[in-house]
Amino acid sequence: MADPLGFMKYKRAKHPYRPVKERKKDWNQVMARFDSDSIREQASRCMDCGIPFCHNSCPLGNLIPEWNDLARKNQWEEALVKLHATNNFPEFTGTLCPAPCEGSCVLGINDQPVSIKSIELEIIDRGFEMNLIKPLPPKQETRKTVAIIGSGPAGLAAAQQLRRVGHRVTVFEKDDRAGGLLRYGIPEFKMEKNVLERRLNQLTEEGIEFQTKKNIGQEITIDELKKNFNAVLIAGGASISRDIEVPGRNLQGIHFAMDFLSQQNRVCEGDDTPVSRVNAEGKRVIIIGGGDTGADCLGTAHRQGAKLVTSLEIMPRPPLSRAMKNPWPEWPRIYKIASAHEEGGERRYAASTTKFIGNKDNQITAIEIIKVEQVDQPDGTVSFAEVPNSKHEIPCDLVLLAMGFTGPHLWNNIRDSGIKLDKRQNIEVNPSWMTSIDGVFAAGDAKRGQSLIVWAIAEGRSAARAIDEYLMGTSSLPAPV
Repeated sequence: MADPLGFMKYKRAKHPYRPVKERKKDWNQVMARFDSDSIREQASRCMDCGIPFCHNSCPLGNLIPEWNDLARKNQWEEALVKLHATNNFPEFTGTLCPAPCEGSCVLGINDQPVSIKSIELEIIDRGFEMNLIKPLPPKQETRKTVAIIGSGPAGLAAAQQLRRVGHRVTVFEKDDRAGGLLRYGIPEFKMEKNVLERRLNQLTEEGIEFQTKKNIGQEITIDELKKNFNAVLIAGGASISRDIEVPGRNLQGIHFAMDFLSQQNRVCEGDDTPVSRVNAEGKRVIIIGGGDTGADCLGTAHRQGAKLVTSLEIMPRPPLSRAMKNPWPEWPRIYKIASAHEEGGERRYAASTTKFIGNKDNQITAIEIIKVEQVDQPDGTVSFAEVPNSKHEIPCDLVLLAMGFTGPHLWNNIRDSGIKLDKRQNIEVNPSWMTSIDGVFAAGDAKRGQSLIVWAIAEGRSAARAIDEYLMGTSSLPAPV
């Protein structure tokens, strides 16, 4: 330990952000940087705990206490080595992951947890600034070939792992640019795309081939990939948006969140603005869904110049601190404020949509909602009961549906290939990450459904080891899950 009493000397500091008035005027990254002394103080709060539970909640098995200690000692190069030992893309997780590791930090039993995510981001930022991150092409070629479907975090992690042990890797992406949901699902203000580009450049220089505008299952079949490659990995994202079935759903002005976000991301990329672009400028906006995607819509609507934004969440407002039934080290289900919430807008909880209301031109003009109470069922599920006399309307011009995702688009295209799906309509795999078709593997959202970026990277790494073993009989690659 660099400072065994650090957790007693220093309190947790919130990660710095650019001023609200400034950041709402542009699409640049909202997060700022800790100064050098402050980030080292935060790293010194990492305790000499007997069992570091942060490992338990990190799917990647990140060596958190080790690189916290090195960061505190100003040994950034060594910290970077420890960080990259388990995580291919710490700049993605350090920016986008909700940090389940912090939820199980031992210090969090009776204090605020260590700022693990901020320290992780500082280590990787310094690694790039110090020019420590370079392409690492394999020293020896195996002449084995692997096709990876999907260039999101799962596909990219698997591609890099497989390439570094000498396999020839080709990544197929249905969109016009690589990156998957990192490219078109994450707003620019949350992660600037130059962060993604520098990693894609590194992967290309390591020898990975990217083919965009390739919709597997339509232009190229799974059977064709099997004939041309020694192994195939399906790593598409969960991009089928959850819909809502209430009267008035067919009105104009109701859109899925991902359509709204992806269009703005394309504008930020410099593409021509589509005529049918969903724009919040000057409008009264309602966002149905209070999760991360809803917050992304909120921040985007602010920057487009929305007149008023209201976010609706069917669940009750979480408590400010852990409830008795939500003890450490479980994920803390507490009230949280994202950067977009700091920028404005109203948040309403325990609200359920019952009807969309429109005018004679078939345009949305209002939404009807009721207040609900959560009812816990004996089997562990929950239901919602209407609060009497709570029905009312909220005027609006634009509604964004941000209620999560039900699964990957990919399976619609590959159903005829014979790949088995589980009860949730995700791709089913055996313990070796292989699907019902020999030589075809799956990982990430395509296999587990909508999940965290840290799970996508972890599954990509584990699937890479399984593929390496399939091709070579043995593997030296790590398998975190």
